[in-house]
Amino acid sequence: MKFNSQGDAEVTYDAIVVGTGISGGWATKELCEKGLKTLVLEKGRMVKHNDYPTANLDTWDFENMGRVPAEEIQTHYPKQNRTGYTVQEASKHWFVKDDEHPYSEKERFDWMRGYHVGGRSIMWGRHSYRWSDMDFQANAKEGIATPWPVGYAEIEPWYDYVETFAGVSGEKLGLAQLPDGKFLPMMPLNCVEDKVRQGVAENMNGRVITAGRVAHLTAYDPEVHKGTRGQCQFRNRCIRGCPYGGYFCSLSSTIPVAQETGNMTLRPNSSVYSLIYDKENKRAKGVRFRDSETGEDHEAYAKVIFLCASAIPSSYIVMNTEHEEEVVLDTSGELGGNVMDHHFRVGASGDTDEFGDRIDKGRKPNGIYIPRYQNLGDRASKKDYLRGWGYQGGAGRGSWSQNVREMNVKIGPELKEALIRPGKWTMGMTAFAETLPDTKNRMFLNRDVLDKDGLPTLTFDAKWGENEYAMVDDMMNDAAEMLEASGIKNVSTYNAHSYPGLGIHEMGMSRMGSSPKNSVVDKHNRLWAAPNVYMTDGAFMTSAACVNPSLTYMAFTARAAEHAVNELKKMNI
Repeated sequence: MKFNSQGDAEVTYDAIVVGTGISGGWATKELCEKGLKTLVLEKGRMVKHNDYPTANLDTWDFENMGRVPAEEIQTHYPKQNRTGYTVQEASKHWFVKDDEHPYSEKERFDWMRGYHVGGRSIMWGRHSYRWSDMDFQANAKEGIATPWPVGYAEIEPWYDYVETFAGVSGEKLGLAQLPDGKFLPMMPLNCVEDKVRQGVAENMNGRVITAGRVAHLTAYDPEVHKGTRGQCQFRNRCIRGCPYGGYFCSLSSTIPVAQETGNMTLRPNSSVYSLIYDKENKRAKGVRFRDSETGEDHEAYAKVIFLCASAIPSSYIVMNTEHEEEVVLDTSGELGGNVMDHHFRVGASGDTDEFGDRIDKGRKPNGIYIPRYQNLGDRASKKDYLRGWGYQGGAGRGSWSQNVREMNVKIGPELKEALIRPGKWTMGMTAFAETLPDTKNRMFLNRDVLDKDGLPTLTFDAKWGENEYAMVDDMMNDAAEMLEASGIKNVSTYNAHSYPGLGIHEMGMSRMGSSPKNSVVDKHNRLWAAPNVYMTDGAFMTSAACVNPSLTYMAFTARAAEHAVNELKKMNI
């Protein structure tokens, strides 16, 4: 192995951030703005804002109408594309190749990954919801796993802070289970979504339909929304990367702001695989990483380290450090355990003959959201299972191909008519449900299988439990009930069976708690065994709630960065 030869001074910084996705971008911005010289290490290749090769292409610009050939899928993306639709020509360059970055499974685990500067902040779904105090208190009240050592009141100002910069569009509802935030104007519902909204409000006893709260700039303020951002253009090509910076992404927001400070050093192609641990002082001195282009190993040093590589890789780094350094960094037994995600792909859909004279203008990159209405603490919402779910979905018009099928025409005037007339309006909703933390749902280091960089890989042994499966019938039937109550016809339910990982909301594995005996990190996101190491991606999550978690990562990351800087000023780290 080759290590730095220029001496420690050449590779010493105030802070090191591992990862450039949502959490890593926020850590980088906050630390750089607070004056810390910060080294940012990204496992994948360099990407800059506007390095989006397919952003302005139309479907007909791709071979096979954008579908990736089966042989290529089978060779490079057999797990990334288990759904049959994840990997497309328009976005395949954002997904890892499974043959280069393998992993193993005792139980099926669908690990969707993107290794490049910006990480999955390029590909995320942008739904941004606050947790409620109900979410933070659930573990303690139900005796599940370990209690959260923080509550909503402590995190609320940080939600305010990150929402203001990121830009979240939405509608204030006044619901205890889904706190309101600092919203930009809500994206409007289309005619069928509004029809279902009214039907649910009139017939479903307090259930609410609103627009998804999404990190899109529906209004733009250059003094607030810094970086290289502009207003959302309603193109709905977000997964390709947005040249307008209309949605929140590290490449167009946090990283450019950090760059402007002059305090950021960004190094791509750098696979961090271990902390450098000082056993005497019980601190991490730095990190070890492998250059994926040269194969050389390097070391870098800092007083503060933020592990933001996403829940699985960040936990992997701590687990591998125990092996590399021959040290115990977790005394709770929870490191690698409590693998969580949201279970989904369950719901209902239908259609309507109404609004045949209506079409959408633009391509709205958003649909509806139905907040959780189960187990809210009152008798009426009490269920035989714990926690609950919310729905995401939306309505749209079918294409000419729907008409061709329904009219059963192949040639002549009828075909011409079918080709120029939109299909019916359809409406669907999919439940996203909370999973309970379970220490038996685990990941393990696998030193027998190596990745393309010659580093150990992971094996997953995680599955849904009884509580998750107990929800499924209600997740389907409630969706159908709401659609039918709103006048939607031909309603049918579905259960397409998701597996852990596919929701791309990995959480747990280095959970937060009140003591080294019950957790891996403390209430400030610090590793108990190395209090200058902060873990602020999904790794620290003690439970999952039912809402998309990214906004919560942002809030905790900003909070942890302020804590780290204050600790440095006090000379505690």
